[in-house]
Amino acid sequence: MTDQLLRRTWVEIDLDALTNNFRRIRESLTAGCKAMAIVKADAYGHGAVECARILAKAGADWFGVSNLEEAIQLRRAGLSQPVLILSYTPPQEAARLARYGITQTVTGARYAAELSAEAVKAGVTVPVHIAVDTGMMRVGFLYSDAERDAKTVADIATACRLPSLDATGIFTHFAVADEQTGDAFTQHQFALFMQAIDLLCAEGITFALRHCCNSAATVRFPEMHLDLVRPGLIQYGMMPSAFMRELLPLQPVMSLKTNVSLVKTVPAGETVSYGRTYTAPQDIRTATVAIGYADGYARRCSNSGHMLIDGHEVPVIGRVCMDQCMLDVSALPDVREDDTALIFGRDGAFVRPVEQYAAECETINYEVVCDIGRRVPRVFMQNGRPVGVRNDLLEL
Repeated sequence: MTDQLLRRTWVEIDLDALTNNFRRIRESLTAGCKAMAIVKADAYGHGAVECARILAKAGADWFGVSNLEEAIQLRRAGLSQPVLILSYTPPQEAARLARYGITQTVTGARYAAELSAEAVKAGVTVPVHIAVDTGMMRVGFLYSDAERDAKTVADIATACRLPSLDATGIFTHFAVADEQTGDAFTQHQFALFMQAIDLLCAEGITFALRHCCNSAATVRFPEMHLDLVRPGLIQYGMMPSAFMRELLPLQPVMSLKTNVSLVKTVPAGETVSYGRTYTAPQDIRTATVAIGYADGYARRCSNSGHMLIDGHEVPVIGRVCMDQCMLDVSALPDVREDDTALIFGRDGAFVRPVEQYAAECETINYEVVCDIGRRVPRVFMQNGRPVGVRNDLLEL
């Protein structure tokens, strides 16, 4: 395992925390509700295959991904649970969708017709879920105003009756379920969704699975769980909004760490890093750490970010470079080369929330974990010990 981890910059993924989080989510669901574990974007940077295997053992009924390549990755890894592609796949891929047993989202009437035609041509049947746009204005049959969009119900019914498509589910996506001021709009979206389903039922169109709850709605609106929920961020121990942290106890899964590569004294008046944006006010002790924006550490943290060394917060000084950045460790006389600096997550007894780092980056926890670069190895931990390493650079 050591030949796959050079201990420069790395991510630790706590598989026990992932298991516990998913079990807590399952316990919070209404009776009979299933769970679709969202593992798109490499499981939000955590490692799609490795996390999907753990989530499958923890009881995931479905997996949700963004595209065909992500779906095939799961199949080639031996995962047999149903997989839903939540966004676009070229209709010409109908045969591959059927071959791998993947369910495709249908986003509109034209797409449905094209996918049906390609499936007929290939002699296959493609399972599909119908996306209904109730106010996100992203993808789906538009039904955000019952009077204006009355034709939408007829268009969905037509799509469901097309040859070689098997419409097994229908879903919508909430725009502001993670905002306290957005509750009225979330209720409005839900009402529209249920109204559309009722109108389709009157036309003889029914679905085995109805789903609308993302992470925020899964936690906040149990009355909307229906047949299936789609937890994403919460599986990985993060909440979409700060006010939700007490609603469901979760454990952070990811920790981002780097190595101190050099410690030295910078004399008063000397400048640090590109652009000379930081001047030492007196003799200071600096630590160069082996992480930069090519690893996913944001350049906007220049002169404003912080890291933890041995539980003590130290500031980033000067501009963040592509592969390195510098810290002022004057207050920590015992810092030495090869010490660990924690960007976020857990280092022994010390914790630095990912949200704290995200605030320094002026972004959200979703983006932080997804932005960690491919050259950063993922170290998978169980019972406090490494059980596997994924290093994309050494596996090419």
